[in-house]
Amino acid sequence: MIISVVILIFISVVGAIAAIMIVQKNGQKNITTIESLNQNADAIIVLGAGVKDDGSPSDILEDRLKTAIEVYNSGVCSKFILSGDHGRESYNEVSVMKEYIINNCDVEEKNVFLDHAGFSTYDSIYRAKDIFEVENAIIITNEYHLPRALYLAKKMGINANGISSDIRNYLFIESYKSREKLAQLKDFVYINLLKPEPKFLGESIPVSSSDGSETDDDM
Repeated sequence: MIISVVILIFISVVGAIAAIMIVQKNGQKNITTIESLNQNADAIIVLGAGVKDDGSPSDILEDRLKTAIEVYNSGVCSKFILSGDHGRESYNEVSVMKEYIINNCDVEEKNVFLDHAGFSTYDSIYRAKDIFEVENAIIITNEYHLPRALYLAKKMGINANGISSDIRNYLFIESYKSREKLAQLKDFVYINLLKPEPKFLGESIPVSSSDGSETDDDM
C-alpha cells in the first residue's frame, strides 16, 4: 500500500514538472524583441496588473503600458486590447490602463479596446480570441509571465509574439516567479483537459471592424 502511494505521488510530481516544462519551452519560442517584429498584428494585448491606492498603475503595470506604447510607435500594430480586472466598481484596472495609454500615446480612442473581465491570463487570452476575434497578436507582459500567455495563445489559435516589459527591478518579483509555476500547471490542465469558459463571455466585438469606445463600460 505504501509503495503504491509513493509511486502515485512520484508519477504526479513527474507529470506536474513535465507539464510546467512544456508550457515554459513552447511559450518561450515566441518571445522576441520590438526590433524583430515584422507582423501586422490585429492587436497589442496588454495584460493587467495591480493599481495603486491613488489610482495610478503599479510599477509592473506601468512598464507593461510603456512597452506597449513602444510597440505601437514601431508601426507594427495600430490597436490595443487592455485586459484586466474590473470585477467591482471600486477597482478598475482597465480604465487606469486606458488613461495611461491615451495620455502617453498618439492613438485614436476608437483603437483602444477594453477587456473588463480579464480576471486571469486564461480569461484574457480566451476572450481575445472569442470576443475580440484576434488572429494575430503581440502580447505584452513580464518575462516570467510571457511563456504561459504565449502557450495559451497558441493553443487557442492565436498567432502571437511576446515582448517582455521588464524595465526595472520589482518588489516581490521572486514570489511572483514562484507562483507562476503553479499557474503554468493550472493552465496546462485548463487548456488541455478541462477547457472551461471564462467567467464572462458575451457578444463579439471584432477589433478589425469595431470601435473601441463600445467597450468603455462593458463587463
